[in-house]
Amino acid sequence: MQLIQETLDLSAYLAVDEVVDHHHPLVRDAAARLALGVEDSYGYARSAFEFVRDVIPHSQDSGDLRVTWRASDVLEQGTGICYAKAHALAALLRAEDIPTAFCYQRLVHDDDGGGHVVHGLVAVRFNGAWHRQDPRGNKEGVDAQFSLEGERLAFVPDPQSNEMDYPVLYAEPHPVVLSALKAAPDRPYLWKTLPTAL
Repeated sequence: MQLIQETLDLSAYLAVDEVVDHHHPLVRDAAARLALGVEDSYGYARSAFEFVRDVIPHSQDSGDLRVTWRASDVLEQGTGICYAKAHALAALLRAEDIPTAFCYQRLVHDDDGGGHVVHGLVAVRFNGAWHRQDPRGNKEGVDAQFSLEGERLAFVPDPQSNEMDYPVLYAEPHPVVLSALKAAPDRPYLWKTLPTAL
């Protein structure tokens, strides 16, 4: 799939904002710890990805009722759904000057009620190309890995089920996603109000 930058200005994919608050001390401290002992930006990116994937549980998997959306809050509270974990990973990567974009898939909702849901992940830029990564967290049937040599994502959309990859690489989290996160008092409410399409 051809990935399409929302903006040609690469600096937009390093920006700090309300969500990707990589100037926050919690983010800076986590980035400094993850940078210890790694030899290059590729090693750091892998380390940051594995930290967010493995150390911060996906709140649906763990049963955590809290909803986080700001990167520093995800790190502080140690929980988040796919979008929030993508925000945290983007902040950690941008803190070390690695261009990071937000990207999305449309998948069948796992609540048994049918319908679709938007799933969030990131793309990192190395060697002049974008590479999608999914830090949602592994579980039975899900084995996402950090890779610049072919995608190792959590989910592969099935066109027969009207699932799809959205090709656009966003510099900021999509407004539809952010609105759903901010409006949700808890995760069960969020699960009923997740965006179904972009």
